[in-house]
Amino acid sequence: MLKPRLDSVQADCTKIVRFAPESSELPVSPNHSEAWQRVCRRLRAEVGEDVFNSWFGRLELDEIHDDVARLSVPTKFLKSWIQSHYTDRIITALASEVAGVASLAISVRTSGRVAAPRPVEMPVHTRFDDSSPRAATNLFAPPSATAPRREAESLGRDAKHLESEALGGSPLDRRLTFSSFLVGKSNQLAHAAAQRVAQAPASEAPIYNPLYIHASVGLGKTHLIQAVAHSAGDIGRRVIYLTAEKFMYGFVSALKAQTAIAFKEKLRAIDVLVIDDVQFLQGKSIQQEFCHTLNALIDAGRQVVIAADRPPSELESLDERVRSRLAGGLCVEMGSLDEALRVKILETRIAVARAAQPTFEVPAAVVTLVARSIQTNGRDLDGAVNRLLAHVTLTGASLTVETAEIAIRDLVRTREPKRVKIEDIQKLVATHFNVSRADILSSRRTATVVRPRQIAMYLAKVLTLRSLPEIGRRFGGRDHTTVLHAVRKIEGLANLDNQLSEELELLKRMLTD
Repeated sequence: MLKPRLDSVQADCTKIVRFAPESSELPVSPNHSEAWQRVCRRLRAEVGEDVFNSWFGRLELDEIHDDVARLSVPTKFLKSWIQSHYTDRIITALASEVAGVASLAISVRTSGRVAAPRPVEMPVHTRFDDSSPRAATNLFAPPSATAPRREAESLGRDAKHLESEALGGSPLDRRLTFSSFLVGKSNQLAHAAAQRVAQAPASEAPIYNPLYIHASVGLGKTHLIQAVAHSAGDIGRRVIYLTAEKFMYGFVSALKAQTAIAFKEKLRAIDVLVIDDVQFLQGKSIQQEFCHTLNALIDAGRQVVIAADRPPSELESLDERVRSRLAGGLCVEMGSLDEALRVKILETRIAVARAAQPTFEVPAAVVTLVARSIQTNGRDLDGAVNRLLAHVTLTGASLTVETAEIAIRDLVRTREPKRVKIEDIQKLVATHFNVSRADILSSRRTATVVRPRQIAMYLAKVLTLRSLPEIGRRFGGRDHTTVLHAVRKIEGLANLDNQLSEELELLKRMLTD
């Protein structure tokens, strides 16, 4: 019944989505590769950073042949979602860069696909596509250099960890444990809380529930929550580790297969639920089920551990009940890597690289240079070691400070501007105009309150990436038209009033410096 209907629809469409084989991969020409990069930049600008990272971050171009662009994604869920929601947008973007493209063929990449050969390969299990929903990512673990045979033998010793996969969970990386996690001032509290949660006996009620860990990309939150899953499993507790993508896929699949009740019972029968990248959780029904699962597990005394890239209060895409439940536990932020921790990470990576390449020597001055130049995240530090290793092995020259600067210059980024929070704007404006933050959020319409409220809305629009509806919600649940009126009002007044314009510039500097 379904196929004739699909054939009918496809016959009426000028743009056809063709279902490609699951495992084809052909080389992409340099011209097409450059065109695909431009398409990605265009899509990122059109849909926004968050949406692009969620659905396009791991979409890859395999081949363009005749009028067909062959793309691939790592999961069936992503394939289904992109086909359902973004086919026309992708075809339009591709057609503007590559003449003649009229249809897409999307396939699912399999784990058996062979990557193109690289001149130098370190035994480091690191992924650099940190913009998308992901499975396990190795941030701080010293990578293993064991042979495939020894790794296969370890599968038997760690068979208990496969229970998570059997129950529908995401796979765990066996190297992401507490013993391989490098601790510094920025992550010390999160590490201690995670250890306390993981080692608590099942007979005791959870102390921190849920444990919510948030950090920017590449700072080790996935490593830490996977370490919790490993440690809790080692003492006999039933653990499921899920990415937000896997949770959504499992729930949608259960609904389609009419096994939603079994799906719910399976999740609620475990001892420890570990969820990664919860910021990608989307869909009203999915969020409701997630909230019900949280409530059921917490009320039953089961442990919940969650990781995200921001605190619960800033997850505007999530339902308010979910945010409230997440904020009710222990929320711990993992800060940026301090210099001592960056040096420790580099030394660990260099030691692993030296085990595979004995001639790889990095002077202390170079280690210091890299640690001071790259202050972003652990993945960039991995990239720096890879570049230094390539320099030594491919050129045969010794490393100096000058050559190291050249090798890592593409990783040295300018300092990112400070992220401004709407709460900070409200507090500063309230203090500046001698009113309370409660006044700004209230329904009062006196002149002494209305003007500061409008200025705060204007600054929220100018200094943050929040949408008008999101800003309205953060200002006492106001409509987006109210915010738009305030923004236009202040812009108009600032053009006519130099004193107000200077006042706005002062507030901007105070918020961004």
